[in-house]
Amino acid sequence: MPKHAQTSQAEYVDTPQALEQLCHKLRHADVIAVDTEFIREKTYFARLCLLQVASRDCVACIDPLALDNLDALLEIFYAKDKLILLHAARQDLEIFHDLWGRVPTPVFDTQIAAALLGYNDQIGYAKLVENMLGVQLDKTAVRTDWSQRPLSEKQLAYAADDVRYLLQLYPLIQQQLRQRNRLDWLTEDFAELGQAALYEKDPADSWKRVSGHGKLKPQQLAILQKLAAWREIKARKRDKPRKWILADDLLLSLARQAPTSVEKLAKIRGFSAALVKNHGEELIQEIQAALALPKEEWPATAAYQRPTLEEECLVDILMTYLKTLAAENQISPASLTTRKEIEKLVRGERDLPLLHGWRAHIAGQPLLDMLAGRISLRVEQGRLCANRLESDQDGQV
Repeated sequence: MPKHAQTSQAEYVDTPQALEQLCHKLRHADVIAVDTEFIREKTYFARLCLLQVASRDCVACIDPLALDNLDALLEIFYAKDKLILLHAARQDLEIFHDLWGRVPTPVFDTQIAAALLGYNDQIGYAKLVENMLGVQLDKTAVRTDWSQRPLSEKQLAYAADDVRYLLQLYPLIQQQLRQRNRLDWLTEDFAELGQAALYEKDPADSWKRVSGHGKLKPQQLAILQKLAAWREIKARKRDKPRKWILADDLLLSLARQAPTSVEKLAKIRGFSAALVKNHGEELIQEIQAALALPKEEWPATAAYQRPTLEEECLVDILMTYLKTLAAENQISPASLTTRKEIEKLVRGERDLPLLHGWRAHIAGQPLLDMLAGRISLRVEQGRLCANRLESDQDGQV
C-alpha cells in the first residue's frame, strides 16, 4: 500500500531576516529542488505567488508577495555550482525568464528523465512519487488560489511536498539511468531548457497559436499575422490575457472579412461599440498593412498533407520498427514520437523532436538508417528483428 506524505513542517519565509537565514543554508547545497505556485488567469505574465525550495538540510516556502526582492536567493539559483532540480521545468523556468531575464542552469527535469525509464513523457509529479517512492501525496489543495493570504498549513504542506520528494527521486532516477547507460542522453534536452530563446515569444509568430488559423487562405493568414502580433504586444503592455484584448474568433472574422474602414468593422458580429471606439483605427491600419504585403511575404501555414499510398506504406513500416525499438528500450512508443511526425520524416523533414536529444539515440537515427536502406526487418521464430546491412566498397547497400 502507498505510504502517506511526510508531515514535517516546512519553513515559511516572509521576512528579509528569514530569507537571509534560508540563503545561508542553501549556499552550502550542491542540489536545490525548486517549484513555483502562480496564477495567470487575469494576466499575460504569470504572477509568482509562492516559491518552494528544498536542499538536504531544509524545506521552505518563500512568499514573494511579502518580500520586496529575492536578490539574495536569485544569486544562489544563478550560481553555476548549483544543480536546480525541477519536475516539468518549462513553466517554472519561464517565470524566472519573465521576471528576471534569464533562467538558472544547470537544471535536471525529473519528468524528462522519467521518460527514459519507461514512464509516460507527461507523467505528473504525484504519480511519479507514488510509482518510485510508494508515497501518496495529498491533492486536496490542488485548486488553491495561491494569491490569497493567509495560506493554511495544509496548503503550505501541499506546496512543500512538491520539492520535498524531488530530492528523493533524483538519486533513484540517476542510478537507474546510469545502469542503462542513458545519463548522458539528457544533456541536449537539459541544455535546451537553459536557452533564453525557448521562453521568448516573437509577436510575429503569435498567429500560429490562434485556434482555427489552419482554415484560412494565404492572404487571410497575412492579416491574421498582423492582428495577432498587435494583440500580443497590447497584451504584454497591459499585462492582460490575449483573449481579453481580442478573442480568437474575432481575429479570424477580421482575417476573413478584411474590413477596410471602421464603419465596416463595426458591422462585424461580436464587436462591441467600446472595442470599435478604442481600437478600431489601429485594427484597420493593421489590416491595410497586411493587404499591402506582396505574396512572397504572406505566411505559410503548415497544413496537413495526406500521405501518398507509397508514403503510407513507409510510415506503417517505420511505426512497426518504432514499436520494436520502444520495446527493446522499455520505453513507451508515444514518448518517442507520433505518427504525424513519422509522416513528416518520410516526406523529408528533419527539424523534428525525434531527431534531437535522447529520442535520436533510441529511435531517430535507427529510423533514418532504415529510410536510407541500411536496416531491414525480418521475422525470426515469430519475432520481428532488425538487420543492419553491410555496405560494399562503393558505399552501396
